Amino acid sequence: MQFRENLADRQAAEAVPARIDWKYLLGLELTDPGCDFSVLSEFRDRLLAGSAEERLLDTLLERCRALGLLKARGPQRMDSTHVLAAIRVLSRLELVAETLRAALNNLATVAPDWLQELAPREWYERYGKRIEDSRLPQAKAVREAYAQTVGEDGFRVLDAVDAPEAPEAVRTLPSIATLRRTWQRHYERTEPTSAAPRKRPAPRVRFKANRDVPRAAEGIQSPYNPDARYRHKRDTQRTGYMVHVSETCEPPAPHLMTHVHTTAATVHEVQCTAPIQRALVQNNLAPAEHLVDAAYISAALLVQSQDEYGITLRGPTRPSPGWQAQVRRGLYDRAL
Repeated sequence: MQFRENLADRQAAEAVPARIDWKYLLGLELTDPGCDFSVLSEFRDRLLAGSAEERLLDTLLERCRALGLLKARGPQRMDSTHVLAAIRVLSRLELVAETLRAALNNLATVAPDWLQELAPREWYERYGKRIEDSRLPQAKAVREAYAQTVGEDGFRVLDAVDAPEAPEAVRTLPSIATLRRTWQRHYERTEPTSAAPRKRPAPRVRFKANRDVPRAAEGIQSPYNPDARYRHKRDTQRTGYMVHVSETCEPPAPHLMTHVHTTAATVHEVQCTAPIQRALVQNNLAPAEHLVDAAYISAALLVQSQDEYGITLRGPTRPSPGWQAQVRRGLYDRAL
């Protein structure tokens, strides 16, 4: 009901005591005072924690099957849409600095005394507030120096975490794992060669150029949502996730959602066809015909869907990316 009317949590909580139609659908007394809006987000968190997010959908589908609204082996169609992550898109320089700041905040909660011995005074000024609220240097040379300073600070934290005397609690923090992955992607540290055996020089830290950064599928876009990924498809650029929805499409029956499959934004559609069909078979919801677009089809999947699941996969084939398919100057065209 909240999704149907596009209401925020606070608006949905206010609708419960104020609207008779909501009370009727929820089976509540007219005098019911409703609940605080924070209960809604807590309820969603419990569903995810208990892996019970599909329980309501399964119950609804069973009821629809009993009413004859959901027929076995009826045709279904599948398509995808994107879900934007609730994060702020950061530049590379903002990302590394904010990732280090988030890790320091978590360390201050778990091991404050240990962090106080590690952190120099200038860190409090450098990482005291969110990086996007700060004024980063504008000059190229100053920005490069700032990026190197942040990299050195991050490696100092990682070295301290890996030291034997570090508290065990700091080694298992998710923010430290995020910091380590981010530094592996954006920084390079090399051991300098030195002829002086008594004093070992510090390793050299380099903020990688854009051309040296690994592909976007491996990159964390925010320390507060490490699973969100960047994706560019045609004219659309986004950071978040992909949601693949299957629904019945046999007229004149109503269209019913049968399955929802969520992946990272960088997972291609063709990788989702088989697991989605497998889930439909396990839930006794497999269609006889599965209508999809070209992104979900390959020659192997056309055969596999029929042989393993008895599902006829229908949709346009993907165009050939080769130059021969794009340029009409082949032998066949000249013969015509």
